[in-house]
Amino acid sequence: MRETGPLRVLGTMSGTSLDGVDAAILETDGREIFAFGPTAFRAFSEDERDGLRAALGLWPDAPEAAAAARIVDAAHADVIGALLGDTEAGPVDLIGFHGQTLAHDPGGRGTHQAGDGAKLAEALQIPVVWDFRSADVELGGQGAPFAPAYHHALARYVGLSEPAAFLNLGGVGNLTWLDPARAAPEETGALLAFDTGPANAPLNDHVRDWLGRPFDEDGALAREGAVDKAVLERFAAHSYFHKVPPKSLDRNDFPELVAAAEAMSASDGAATLTAAVAISVLCGTEHFPAPVERLFVTGGGRKNAVMMDMIEEALGIAVLPVEELGLDGDMLEAQAFGYLAARVARGLPTSFPSTTGVAAAVGGGEISRPL
Repeated sequence: MRETGPLRVLGTMSGTSLDGVDAAILETDGREIFAFGPTAFRAFSEDERDGLRAALGLWPDAPEAAAAARIVDAAHADVIGALLGDTEAGPVDLIGFHGQTLAHDPGGRGTHQAGDGAKLAEALQIPVVWDFRSADVELGGQGAPFAPAYHHALARYVGLSEPAAFLNLGGVGNLTWLDPARAAPEETGALLAFDTGPANAPLNDHVRDWLGRPFDEDGALAREGAVDKAVLERFAAHSYFHKVPPKSLDRNDFPELVAAAEAMSASDGAATLTAAVAISVLCGTEHFPAPVERLFVTGGGRKNAVMMDMIEEALGIAVLPVEELGLDGDMLEAQAFGYLAARVARGLPTSFPSTTGVAAAVGGGEISRPL
């Protein structure tokens, strides 16, 4: 692997919404982004989703977690193999493998991303960077969110000059406030990042349980329903929203909200869960060091028109998909872990006091090389 200059890296991401595995290639030296390459997606089958759901909240010693890890490893090998088999992809120097988060308990048992990077490196005969979050948690950080360094690089890549914010609407929502005038993410004042609250995970579960569908396409179900304002008021009063960031969440936090939605009709529950996303984002923006005029949205939630409209109405600013910047919102998280893999390979920090609350900038991640 080259010690200087750009690396051609392949990043992967399997989010808490449990839709499947994203894979994306980019060229970076861990500081700047030079080019984007091909991408691929491999959906989980319903049986695979059931296997992963059975392991949610469990730790590596549980049999269900071991079974989930096998699903994760096989799915990643599939999508990486398919992408590298694309004649346009070409060879890569490094793979960034996030794995599948099953449990996240900073300050308690730690964080658990299912999947074995060493096995993947041996199977693919390519170095793999993985286990990105453990070092941060072990040193007192929240272990999330981890994409902010990449968001900062993207802002500079597309030429932003004023403070801006990225919102990721995956299973859990997270915000990154950034100042692109700062040359590097580790600089004081460059970043503030934290989890906002539930996003697609509880809504997807609700729609699956009621209708047997994987998600609320374009917010169609929520559009038919009425928001339960009393439930929303109780949700907004949760102590998490007043906690000073950095802070992070697990997919299964806010069980009271989920239980309340379960007692409603399908459409009212969807409307209330969608409105809860908007309220949590609004609460998050109150922690910004400086206001922003535009919020750029990535993740599957940006395709939900009702969710996007509710967020824009709550915030009173332009809420735009990242495609407005010429970026790929479906693959941004996978690209982020490719970028972070390059940072690990170059000895650069991947998390910071202003993003995870760790005491000092940390370079996490383990590099496994094929034998």
